[in-house]
Amino acid sequence: MNIRKHVLAAIVGGSVLAGAAIGAISFGAGSLSAFAATGTATGSGFRMDTPAASPGVFKPNEDPAHEATESAQREAQENAGQVPTVP
Repeated sequence: MNIRKHVLAAIVGGSVLAGAAIGAISFGAGSLSAFAATGTATGSGFRMDTPAASPGVFKPNEDPAHEATESAQREAQENAGQVPTVP
């Protein structure tokens, strides 16, 4: 019965080593460098080199509750189409 344990340990150990070798070949430096060169995630459709949100036109908050708390300078900047820089 002791020989069976040794055989089983050898089979398990060999399969662990084989799995490690296959994993190193599959997910080694070669596949990572290909990912870094393209800048895209494979299969997800997500581009890594594009910004998360594209800059757009400033749209002021014209809610009456918001307008009541604004300063005259901020309202003037909003009316001019500028992003407000004053509180």
